Amino acid sequence: MLPGTPGRAVHRLCRVAWALVIGMAMLLGWSGPASAAAPVLVLEVRDAIGPASASYMIRGMAKAAEGGAPLVVIRLDTPGGLDTSMRDIIQAILASPVPVAIYVSPEGARAASAGTYMLYAAHVAAMAPATTLGAATPVAIGFPGAGSKPPADDRKREPGDPADPRAGAGKDKRDREPSPPSAPADAMTAKQVHDASAFIRGLAQQRGRNAQWAERAVREAVSLTADEALREKVVDVVAADIPDLLAQIDGRRVRVRGAEVTLATRDAAVATVLPDWRQRLLSVIANPSFALILMMIGIYGLMFEFSSPGFGVPGTIGAICLLLALFALQLLPVNYAGLALILLGMALLAGEVMSPSFGVLGMGGIVAFVAGGLLLFDRDVPGFGVPLPLIFGLAATSAVLVLLGGNMAVRARGRPVLSGREELVGAEGVVIAQGDAGTWARVHGERWKVTSSDALAPGQAVRVLSIHGLTLEVRAEPASDSEGEGT
Repeated sequence: MLPGTPGRAVHRLCRVAWALVIGMAMLLGWSGPASAAAPVLVLEVRDAIGPASASYMIRGMAKAAEGGAPLVVIRLDTPGGLDTSMRDIIQAILASPVPVAIYVSPEGARAASAGTYMLYAAHVAAMAPATTLGAATPVAIGFPGAGSKPPADDRKREPGDPADPRAGAGKDKRDREPSPPSAPADAMTAKQVHDASAFIRGLAQQRGRNAQWAERAVREAVSLTADEALREKVVDVVAADIPDLLAQIDGRRVRVRGAEVTLATRDAAVATVLPDWRQRLLSVIANPSFALILMMIGIYGLMFEFSSPGFGVPGTIGAICLLLALFALQLLPVNYAGLALILLGMALLAGEVMSPSFGVLGMGGIVAFVAGGLLLFDRDVPGFGVPLPLIFGLAATSAVLVLLGGNMAVRARGRPVLSGREELVGAEGVVIAQGDAGTWARVHGERWKVTSSDALAPGQAVRVLSIHGLTLEVRAEPASDSEGEGT
């Protein structure tokens, strides 16, 4: 062995060991973030189901799919909402590659009407204690009989009654089905109720939930508490909070797009996704009360611009507000009879301002506006009615503007005419020339040909009696009356 060989060997071993330590540290550092599980995404919905909330939930589910989240939890508290928005959300849930749990929370919350359909569509249906769901009867917009609920079968059911959904143990399926409730009052309501019943029954069959109670929620507008819903197999879990929910559904198998998926959610990280500025702006614009206010501002702005053109600000603001109002109206369930009444009311108010009728047009406009505001959005649709104080407040504001505008127009009518042909009658002038071409006078600084039954001479003061084409008929006036007129 050569001198110094053991030292070089030890040095090489140290270098190899140090390289291994650095390599392991780097591997651990690189693999740590990559191996971290994606968090469970939580979406908060505490409003009526509409275009804004639908966009928020659909975008949230798409973000969860892009980020590889194990679960989406929609924390729901809603009185209901629009059928079109609800169906968009349900289609997104059914097509989502990520399991979706709808959790009715906090305590005291509800999933009424559209919320019940969404709960049935979710992969996991959960409720907090002291929450409710149900009352899923559809409500029509703008049709005769809209909002009328089909009469429920309220008769007392004895144990074993085939109409009782809890009865029928040991009987065949035909005998266990509940007897249908009495028919709705009109054909349109009947179509909507039957369509809604089939829709929620299909969701219940796909998720293995209580289809009989779902039909009762549609046909009879019944509701359940959280404990009753769990007992009736309408929901899967009753949980105190989101960590409790994630712990209870850990290991549960759900079917996602035709494939079985096992949830692994115990102690999972949670990330709440809030609406962005676009969704918040859409939520504000699509509010029925705000849409009505925008429409009023828009119409009044254009009215003032047309009545006194040249300023520009009222017309610009009015056009912007009116376009935003029209955008909001195409998102909302509008009764066009109500919209026509509002436009008629505004036209009558504008007519009162432009040509006062001593209150006749103004009062008619206010009555038409109030009636249109009451009919514009159906108050039976949860979250989409316009408050009565707002309607009457806008009507009172319109009345004040009409009174002010009408008084200004009446005063303007009482003032003397200051320009035009009519103003020349009664005006004073001075004869400035007389000859073969006729007699000429200066009136208001202008040279006019005049005729008179009186003898006229240059410097003679005259007063205009009438106008015949470009000739004035005048009479002679005393010289003192025209003092200061000049030639």
